Amino acid sequence: KSRKGWGTLCRCLSKGRLRNNKGLCDLVISEIIEELDEVVLLIHAPEAPWNPENSKLWLENSTRLKSKFKQGVYVVLTPEYDGIDPKRFEHIMKLSQIIRCDLIASAHPIMHHSKRRKLADVLTAIRLGKSIDQLGKDALPNAEKRLRSYTEILQIFSLYPEAVNNTVRILDELQFSLDELRYEYPLEINNGETPQKRLKRLAIEGLNWRYPSGASKKVQAMLDHELNLIGKLKYEPYFLTVHDIVSFARSRNILCQGRGSAANSVVCYCLGVTSVSPEIGTMVFERFVSEARDEPPDIDVDFEHERREEVIQYIYNRYGRHRAGLCSTVIHYRGKRAIREVGTAMGLSKDTVSALSSQLWGFFSTKKLEEKRIREIGLNPLDRHLNLTLKIIDEIIGFPRHLSQHVGGFVITEGRLDELVPIENASMEDRTVIAWDKDDIDALGILKVDVLSLGMLTCIRKSFDMIKQHFGDNYTLANLPAEDPKVYDMLCRADSIGVFQVESRAQMNFLPRMKPRCFYDLVIQVAIVRPGPIQGDMVHPYIRRRNGEEVVNFPSDKLGEVLGKTLGVPLFQEQAMQIAIIGANFSPDEADRLRRALATFKKHGNVSEFLNRFINGMLKNGYDEDFAKRCFSQIEGFGSYGFPESHAASFALLVYASAWVKFHYPQIFACALLNSQPMGFYAPAQIIRDAKEHNVTVNPVCINHSFWDNTLEPDGIGGHAVRLGFRQIKGMKEEDAIWINTTRGNGYSSVHDVWRRAGISPNLLAHLAEADVFLALGYSRRKALWEAKAIKSHKPLPLFTDDLGDEFINEPSPNLPVMTTGEEVIEDYAALRFSLRAHPVALLRSYLTPIR
Repeated sequence: KSRKGWGTLCRCLSKGRLRNNKGLCDLVISEIIEELDEVVLLIHAPEAPWNPENSKLWLENSTRLKSKFKQGVYVVLTPEYDGIDPKRFEHIMKLSQIIRCDLIASAHPIMHHSKRRKLADVLTAIRLGKSIDQLGKDALPNAEKRLRSYTEILQIFSLYPEAVNNTVRILDELQFSLDELRYEYPLEINNGETPQKRLKRLAIEGLNWRYPSGASKKVQAMLDHELNLIGKLKYEPYFLTVHDIVSFARSRNILCQGRGSAANSVVCYCLGVTSVSPEIGTMVFERFVSEARDEPPDIDVDFEHERREEVIQYIYNRYGRHRAGLCSTVIHYRGKRAIREVGTAMGLSKDTVSALSSQLWGFFSTKKLEEKRIREIGLNPLDRHLNLTLKIIDEIIGFPRHLSQHVGGFVITEGRLDELVPIENASMEDRTVIAWDKDDIDALGILKVDVLSLGMLTCIRKSFDMIKQHFGDNYTLANLPAEDPKVYDMLCRADSIGVFQVESRAQMNFLPRMKPRCFYDLVIQVAIVRPGPIQGDMVHPYIRRRNGEEVVNFPSDKLGEVLGKTLGVPLFQEQAMQIAIIGANFSPDEADRLRRALATFKKHGNVSEFLNRFINGMLKNGYDEDFAKRCFSQIEGFGSYGFPESHAASFALLVYASAWVKFHYPQIFACALLNSQPMGFYAPAQIIRDAKEHNVTVNPVCINHSFWDNTLEPDGIGGHAVRLGFRQIKGMKEEDAIWINTTRGNGYSSVHDVWRRAGISPNLLAHLAEADVFLALGYSRRKALWEAKAIKSHKPLPLFTDDLGDEFINEPSPNLPVMTTGEEVIEDYAALRFSLRAHPVALLRSYLTPIR
């Protein structure tokens, strides 16, 4: 009925959901009576058989609800369209009279149109894990449970017109609207210091920290501008929350870095949220916070992917689960999932479903193409059952399937979050999520803090730790030696396997053409190999100008200041905004609206309203009409895929850091990359091969020298070699590796010794033998496996737990055939996914190399 009623309903639902697994809600009558207030309660009558005994408990509970909610309780009159609705209605009316509650009418709709009946049955089959043929009574008997017109409702409930009138009356009385929801962000008051004073103090302290020699007037002016705008929009608590989260991460030595449009902010840079000075790019704060847009800012912060959970649990612990929760994401049916689930529900064989999935991009366009594709995979396009399946697949595309958790978007409130929106458990342990997704909270103007993960941050932090451990140098992202020409030389050679963002084939192909020689070149490198610049025809003009093959000129000095760093070619969203501001007299807020319109023009098509404004503005400032149209066309070309300069700058810092470590400490870089898997483009086999090409010695997994992680050890010539860890063995668990290390002492002497002292299972022992970890003990792979397979007991008998020395009977070793190199390589790949002995193709080189 009211905002208070909405709050009690959300809180009650949250209580029922938080005590259950994801998707379930369990409430008892006493909790409903205690929690709910200012609501209308609709009670469904018990199903048949309709006898006093079956209705006894229902009557008791309904009477209790009636005594609490008085006139706010109604019994729902619902048809089942099974031929006995008159008898059902009569029974429900008698029950309502006993508890003195009025009736309301409901058509019991589960679909909007009768044509959806088949789809409804398929969805039921998917939910129950059955095929359509197995549904039985779970299938709909007819298509009557659909939305009804008012005339149809009056006809269905012709003997109960008061129930229809009550339904209309209740709808008129329910005045609550979601527009009434008012979101309050945590005030973040600390020791009596207001958020305004605290943010300004921290920003000034950060300015002195970031610019020890003094900040430029431009930066100081931007800081004042940002603080004024943040204060005007009352966003100070939001920035303080992000600062607090980042401070916690750094106190735990968790590497983190803000990215996205937040990197345009001097305030974020001074607070330590971002790591790259906004001066490097085109500072447009309105790209991040805009007064005209009237939308909350969105700060994305990346944390190490292995330790992000520590940050997430800190947020829960600090604010409480009743005040903090992750956003949800609605997962919709798409392509292969729709084919797989609908096909299975319709009883198609696995082979047929797989064949249909393989033609995903083929048969959804036209009927002619559909038939051709279906015939190509050996199916009959005239088959009625197959055609019905394809029709339902087409209908289900875009349907919501389930609610998942957002990658890291946190909603935090000053009051109770569970009185704003229901909260439930996520599938992951110790995670709770709200029932709304990103679009929902954007519509309500709710602030969201994105706590994201990035594998490269894990790799870089581990690299810094190992550099300090083995070389004594203490590096951070802030004090890494800048602009090292040797690092850029390495990148110009496209020697970038494992380097953040520039390790793909497309990036490696572009590096020798780009020839990066400074940090801003890396910013461009990150942004230019993207769909936007490519579609906007900006890549080739930029390269020609960079190589001196094309003259760089600017239509005006002012635009030259905007486009100078990119040689007159607009590559970033911020540049598009600056062109509009300087060239066409747009205000910063108007330029931001242009950016947003460009980003969504394919969906909403609202760019044309800016075209005339843009061209007329440029003509007024003396620019040529042809140039103005070309300029707008370029901006339009990459608008939906353009990369923010601030985002590219944040990523470029990680490009340089990872490249710097790779060049100066290739053994540490390879070790850290392997210890941070899974991440990046390349599997361990490629990482190890690349390390060996950089003269890094890589030693195999060894029962006496390896730990869980890959480590460094002396290489015998004054350097360091990589010792592969147990984590590289397929299927190995960390706890087993830790136990092997704990009981190792001065080393194991045999396979039996490992089993006796470490107490590991015979299966794990055989698994280790297959990985050839006993080679240093003088065991061949086959000999180690022979001994491991001879052990059947999980634990040695008490009599043999002590070291028996020479008293133990040693049987003579069997004469096992020696494995060929090819056999060893095959077994290496089976156990480790790589081989240090040889590349598989090397064994076939003599067959592949043509004889001349």
